[in-house]
Amino acid sequence: MANQYQAGRRQWDSQSIRSLRRHLGLTQRELAARLGTRQQTISEWEIGLYTPRGASATLLSIVAERADFKYQATPKKS
Repeated sequence: MANQYQAGRRQWDSQSIRSLRRHLGLTQRELAARLGTRQQTISEWEIGLYTPRGASATLLSIVAERADFKYQATPKKS
């Protein structure tokens, strides 16, 4: 079965993550709770220290699509 959230294969940049969180009206702690991760992880994504991968990137894409958030996740480099 094909993954309907193809954007989950894309990388989220720090600005897109911050924009999504603000679009949702959430704090870093609240977004972390929704994604099942730590607030520190959200902070690290937003400052560009790390980027979400795998399930985290897919979850961000699902949340963005359900919130009708227009984002520009960059294609994952091969």
